[in-house]
Amino acid sequence: VVTYLEQRPGTLITDPYVSIVDLIEDDFLGVSEQRTRLGLTRSRVRLVVAQHEPALLVTLEVILRKVLNISLGGADELSGYAFGIATTFGLAYALFQRAHIRVDAAYNLFPAWLKLIADFVGIILLAGFAGIVTVMAWQLVADTIEFNSHSITPMRTPLVYPQVPWLFGWVFFVFSAALVILAAFVALLKRDIKSAEALIGAKTLDEQVEEETV
Repeated sequence: VVTYLEQRPGTLITDPYVSIVDLIEDDFLGVSEQRTRLGLTRSRVRLVVAQHEPALLVTLEVILRKVLNISLGGADELSGYAFGIATTFGLAYALFQRAHIRVDAAYNLFPAWLKLIADFVGIILLAGFAGIVTVMAWQLVADTIEFNSHSITPMRTPLVYPQVPWLFGWVFFVFSAALVILAAFVALLKRDIKSAEALIGAKTLDEQVEEETV
């Protein structure tokens, strides 16, 4: 890390601890969020295509059923794959935007220090749950590859094709959550409570209203 810091233009190593903190927050976390935004933009385009393609298939299928009494099949299957993949890749973006739903009835009554503890407990539990799901998803994909599993539909889709990007979405979410936890913990060590809250804290009512009005 120190070698990397020495190679960064304008980086002073007068306080290695602070430099490492900046490296985590500015470089690793920033790059991860930028890639998430870029990936989300690309995913939105793909999702629009993926959403319209099944819609066109459904429309064509209805017409063919009505006119020629035949069916193409597979429209609902393709839309299900698209929804599953888009959902897992959207988890990381929602994490960076603090958009995951929270039940904050009691949270709003906590003092600031207890809110911060609850934030850390919440994000760790979320990351832990996602980690368990990711391990199970990994095992599922491994079984799919081993047994060459296909869908039990007329399309007989090789399930490895939708499952692999679905798994990558979970892996990226766990990686992003680990980065957020690390950055928040480092900010806490620096006594930068506002930065920690900005990373893992629940959005205030004013922040939510501002987002809705912009």
